Amino acid sequence: MGRIKTSKVKRITLELVKSNPDVFIDNFDENKRLVEGFLDSGAKKIRNPVAGYVTRIIKKKKLFA
Repeated sequence: MGRIKTSKVKRITLELVKSNPDVFIDNFDENKRLVEGFLDSGAKKIRNPVAGYVTRIIKKKKLFA
């Protein structure tokens, strides 16, 4: 089983994906740099889970599109 994402991570991620749908891709490292630019705080503790969840959402969209 995977790690469970907190509601804060999910909320931030969904807001970012909704407001910038064409910016993110299915590459974690690139998404990590993009998320760092969008978030005010550069804390790794929030940035990495958000970037991972963004990557997961984008991969799912491509799979079902």
